Amino acid sequence: MADEEDQLEQQLFREVDEDLRRERYMKLWKAYGRYVVGAAATVVLATSGWVWWQKHQSSVRGEEGERYAAAAALVGKGDPSAAIKAFSGVASQSSAGYATLAKLREAALRAGKGDIKGAAALYEAVAGDTSANRNLRDLARLLGALTLLDTGDPAKLTASLAPLAKSDGPWRYAALELTGLLAERAGDIKRARAIYTRLIDDAAAPSTLRARVRVYLELLG
Repeated sequence: MADEEDQLEQQLFREVDEDLRRERYMKLWKAYGRYVVGAAATVVLATSGWVWWQKHQSSVRGEEGERYAAAAALVGKGDPSAAIKAFSGVASQSSAGYATLAKLREAALRAGKGDIKGAAALYEAVAGDTSANRNLRDLARLLGALTLLDTGDPAKLTASLAPLAKSDGPWRYAALELTGLLAERAGDIKRARAIYTRLIDDAAAPSTLRARVRVYLELLG
């Protein structure tokens, strides 16, 4: 049983991490297209949950896994509307693990279709679900802030990210990155520079994140 739970948790983190990277690069490309390395963005955008599912489908067991796999297949076939409906059904009919992942995937698809309000509501629901995995709840908070990066209140979004940015959790560096972008959007260039410099100087930060942050600093002049 413990092995199955560990396997499911690894599966959840793998897929939500892909969604996080995909959304982040899409936003970066929209804002700083000519400055971002095209090849890296293309690799991320080309990665789909269905490819991973095809590789590991043999490890999926039970009706919940089959329903989730069917919904993921719709994403791979380029049918986001049907996938949204399917993931919504998985979320309402599954236990905590698959329900949480389905909500996160549905939210990402809604954001991709321009339904920012719907996506933000789903992320908020996951973030407030005490039955969900804590790290996934934190991820939902992070993705919610990312979704509202261009339209939400910078002060409120920064406050929601503060616990993640100050923690030693898996989303610390991403939360700091978004906090810097929010400071820049709010016109607090001094704080944005300080955050970017801190990330660049942190040898433990992911190299890809540090590379992006260097771009932000260059854009600030």
